[in-house]
Amino acid sequence: MSTRTTPGPRERLLDAAQQLTYSHGMGVGVDTILKAANVARRSLYEHFGGKDGLIAEVLRRSSDEDAARYEKTMTAAGEDPRERLLAVFDRLAEVIAAPDFRGCRYLAADLALADPAHPGHAITRAYRRRVHGLLENELVRLGHPRPEHAAGQLQLLIDGTLAVGATRPGADLADPAASARELAERILDVGHRT
Repeated sequence: MSTRTTPGPRERLLDAAQQLTYSHGMGVGVDTILKAANVARRSLYEHFGGKDGLIAEVLRRSSDEDAARYEKTMTAAGEDPRERLLAVFDRLAEVIAAPDFRGCRYLAADLALADPAHPGHAITRAYRRRVHGLLENELVRLGHPRPEHAAGQLQLLIDGTLAVGATRPGADLADPAASARELAERILDVGHRT
């Protein structure tokens, strides 16, 4: 009796679409995804109902992975909530320096998916709420006077860092992650000024 080690068509479609929609954008063609996944068109419709369903599942899968990366980054920084939050910006510096960095998958999806009813939009909103919640929890632990507001500010810095890192790589500008970290420090220190 042998054990199947090769991923099935559903997983191959997800893997191919996750990689291709990030490296080439949401407009990547179905035929390109099918070829990369080495599956028949029928598999796409059987497992996802079409490209929209596949895109939504890719975003769902990616959002789970990315939220887990935020949690892992903060956990690795120790117990101090300030250090845990600043570690996010240190990690962003590494992310945007990677040669395969193409920006924020969720911002790109929201811009590319023209139909406001596309199921992908609900997933990107849920992902942003999840990240906001992670940030807000740390701000509460820090004793920040306005944790919800400050979490939104930090999230704006994260989005800005990812956008600048993708649209102006290697530009003669201040490092976006370092600049965002400096601004984040100001946000975190609001409640601790004497």
